[in-house]
Amino acid sequence: MNSQATDKQKEAAHTQVDDVKLYINGQFVDSKSGASFENKNPFTNKSINRIAEGREEEMNEAVKAAKQAFEQGPWGNMKMEERMKYIHRIADIIDEEIEDIAFLESLDTGLPISQTRKQSARAAENFHFYARMVQTKLHGESYPMDDEFINYTVHEPLGVVGLITPWNAPFMLETWKVAPALATGNTVILKPAELSPLTANKLAEIVHKAGVPAGVFNVVHGFGETAGGTLVAHPDVKAISFTGETTTGTIIIKNSADTLKKTSMELGGKSPLIVFDDADLDRALDAAIWGIFSFNGERCTSNSRVFLHKNIKDQFIEKLKKRVANIKIGDPMDSSTELGPLIETEHFNKVKKYIEIAQQEGCEIVQGVVPEELKAGNFVPPTLLLNAKNDMRVCQEEIFGPVMAVIEFETDEEVIQMANDVRYGLAGFVWTSDLKRAHRVAKAVEAGMLWINAQNVRDLRIPFGGTKDSGIGREGGHYAIFEFYTEPKVIHVAIGDHHIPQFGK
Repeated sequence: MNSQATDKQKEAAHTQVDDVKLYINGQFVDSKSGASFENKNPFTNKSINRIAEGREEEMNEAVKAAKQAFEQGPWGNMKMEERMKYIHRIADIIDEEIEDIAFLESLDTGLPISQTRKQSARAAENFHFYARMVQTKLHGESYPMDDEFINYTVHEPLGVVGLITPWNAPFMLETWKVAPALATGNTVILKPAELSPLTANKLAEIVHKAGVPAGVFNVVHGFGETAGGTLVAHPDVKAISFTGETTTGTIIIKNSADTLKKTSMELGGKSPLIVFDDADLDRALDAAIWGIFSFNGERCTSNSRVFLHKNIKDQFIEKLKKRVANIKIGDPMDSSTELGPLIETEHFNKVKKYIEIAQQEGCEIVQGVVPEELKAGNFVPPTLLLNAKNDMRVCQEEIFGPVMAVIEFETDEEVIQMANDVRYGLAGFVWTSDLKRAHRVAKAVEAGMLWINAQNVRDLRIPFGGTKDSGIGREGGHYAIFEFYTEPKVIHVAIGDHHIPQFGK
């Protein structure tokens, strides 16, 4: 983006944008009750616009439209090749509108625009990837039985699926779910987080522009207790994919049980990053800094607990302090900004409270400095919690902000025990030049995903998800299309005159 365009976006970031409607059955509509809620800019805490609030009636309409599009409309009977044209078209339009998407995402969430641009590009690839995946990988198996039977499997779409998405990196995470759901032939109800509605609305505009048939994709903005609760309990919704906080995930599982829905839960994390004394310390430092301070620290896989071997702890901490002091805090619309404001005032206060708790628990607090001119925004500076102990609240509970707890260890066994002594098990990171140790520790750490000598590099082919309180199920790659968004069906074909028992003859 050239500097002139950047200046325009920075100016626009402090103005209002159009109000947002619901997208139901191919139309942008207001809520029946006329209810709406305010959407605020986390950089200024001023109003951006108002969002139509969907409740039970609107959600029921969306489910009805999605069911009809699947059972009676063209989507359920559409040939794969034709369906994939729509999926690729959505991706192409996203590619054409990356700058607009990135701007809306930064305006809505406070994420630095240099990061939301990359996320927007990844969102386009989500659609291209799953179109290719379905076309090349979504096939069954055959099981011949001598000359009597041929048994074969097919994978069929579920029907109407509900997708409930979070407010951190919302556009990329929405497309991460929407792309495989649509590519496999399902129809979709998206219930985005109420704190980040702008790019969900943009996705509806893109799907509409792509000409996707009415009812195939619907967006109902609203709150969990009303819109989300109705979606989860609805008998015509066959599956719920949720990314968000662990407590909410447990409620969704309970409320979906009466209708025996499939559920996929990607929940919280308190991921360890372990640095041994033989590691490449400069690369480990880069990874540790990026893993907790990018995305404003609002990332489920962030390395919020950093374990340092006692032999390298002091030198590593000195480097951490210098880097934290140099992190550029600023306007999310400025391409040089590395850390922006947190999503909302309530979350901002929660993160600040955890820092106070850390001090009370005995941590030394080291922070960057928020410039005076930014005090109107929800800025928490990059923060180190030194002298942390693994049993402290700040090492056990998910803070979800730019806060790194630093813990010393001495032996492999000790650090494995501490890494696992937490309710979560989403991700983990191991830094060492000893590959035998690396494999041994990675296998021992209780987490769904481990990286060795690498930061959180996402590969669309891998299974994404966690253990313990970090979730149930896996999405990504063929795990999404085979294990969640489709059901296997077996078909038995008799090809010989096998014996049939003749009862009652």
